[in-house]
Amino acid sequence: MGKLHSMSKYVLVTSGVCSSLGKGVASSSLGSLFECSGYKVAMMKCDPYVNVDAGNISPYQHGEVFVTEDGAETDLDLGNFSRFTSVNLTSANCITIGKVYDSVIKNERAGRYNGRTVQVIPHITDEIKRRILNIGAQTNADIVLVEVGGTVGDIETIPFLEAVRQLIRELGKQNTVCIHLALVPVIIGGELKTKPTQHSVKQLQEAGIQPDILLCRCEQQLDEGLKKKVGLFCNVPPTSVFTSCDVENSVYELPVLFHEQGIDTKILEKLGLPQKKCDISPWLTFMDKLKNPSQTITIGMVGKKDYLDNCYKSVRESLFHAAVTSHGVAVKIKKIDAETLENADSIEKYLTGLDGIVVPGNYGQRGFLGLLASVKYAREHNIPYLGIDLGMQLMAIETARSILGWEDADSTEFMQNCKHAVISLPEEQAGTTATGIMKLGASFVEIEKNTKLFDIYKKKQISERHRSKYTFDRRYTDRMAENGLITSAVSIPDRQTEAFEWKNHPWGIGVQFHPEFISRPTNPHPLFIAFIGAVLQNKK
Repeated sequence: MGKLHSMSKYVLVTSGVCSSLGKGVASSSLGSLFECSGYKVAMMKCDPYVNVDAGNISPYQHGEVFVTEDGAETDLDLGNFSRFTSVNLTSANCITIGKVYDSVIKNERAGRYNGRTVQVIPHITDEIKRRILNIGAQTNADIVLVEVGGTVGDIETIPFLEAVRQLIRELGKQNTVCIHLALVPVIIGGELKTKPTQHSVKQLQEAGIQPDILLCRCEQQLDEGLKKKVGLFCNVPPTSVFTSCDVENSVYELPVLFHEQGIDTKILEKLGLPQKKCDISPWLTFMDKLKNPSQTITIGMVGKKDYLDNCYKSVRESLFHAAVTSHGVAVKIKKIDAETLENADSIEKYLTGLDGIVVPGNYGQRGFLGLLASVKYAREHNIPYLGIDLGMQLMAIETARSILGWEDADSTEFMQNCKHAVISLPEEQAGTTATGIMKLGASFVEIEKNTKLFDIYKKKQISERHRSKYTFDRRYTDRMAENGLITSAVSIPDRQTEAFEWKNHPWGIGVQFHPEFISRPTNPHPLFIAFIGAVLQNKK
């Protein structure tokens, strides 16, 4: 593997007892605090699943797929990294054990191991270490935060934990800090139980790693007595035991809560880095706005059956950022199940009382007619509407069916042989030379002047991230425009349709790209700011 050398310091975050304890938001909050202290930060996620990336994993299993600037389909925790910090993430910031094995096997096939037997140790662990150290070398960050996915005790986390153990030994304790997040549950009667955390730390110690800091996930703050008890049994000083407790309103409270406890100070002390003034004023301003809204708006988000909040996490967060930071209002998101709409005698009872409707990106035919019904309802009832990816494509299908009377208008994703395939793969369209590969990552879009979209972005050319295969067939552009659906943006250089607007409507915009991936709490995306603004205007 060559000599290990790194200017960066490494904070390695593990967890135990059960998954989904909030390791991603904890790592992101710490990253944010280090940035507030003026340190350059890099973030990384190590995922123990054998998939090469998150592209083919169902959102029901793993939450949304977050797309990076360079087109990597990654874990949703990279979305947290992106929202809490100013880090620009790439495919290198997320590795899966599948990606690691894939790389090692390719090396073996190319004869790069000089006839040696290829093994988990050293070959797999060396590849993991190489990728982790590479982040520090490439970014020149002062602190690299590495979140190790899964939980201690999982069979698939073993190679990552072994790599972490080796890194701590090779880089030295002065350059590494291991933070372990574990659950302290409250049982009936209100008693807090530390035994799960004790067992979790024991398993980590069996893997050869002694945590430097314990982060206890609990409903409430641990008192000094419990900190002493946990510290004693886990071989950690009580001053290195902290709480990640339930938040009142939003995960964006965590950086402030962590800072008040002094976790960031303790980590910097352990890494031998100078304590600088930590300016958390942007978070305090955000929290102040969040706690004092001028009014509440209700947005209907229409998705697949019984979808989990994590399925459309970035869209939900983007609406929240725009509502709080740009307009000082609270947003209530009403989950609407497209399949329920599809089978309802009347959709009125599900959609009345909404101030705005959002249809985020979706795949597959399930709930298609319900999604379509919500688009029609928004258009006919003058409700502000934002469609993303499929949400934009449905505007074309709905116009074709409801106004042009083409009952068979469809997407070839759902109906292969239809007379009016208004949405199809680029290679299925006449006069295109494109091939059916997924369009992933950032690319340029040209906005038409004299459109709502131009008023929002205030420029002719923008860059946005994509994750789509199907596009609008441009031979229908004129017929759509004649019937009130105008094209307001096209891609560069192939001039595929990137955005639609309803001409005679307060605010109805659909975009082929995914603006949600670049929205941040203190810097919301202009499209979401404009949508929330339109909702408030319409509500008046």
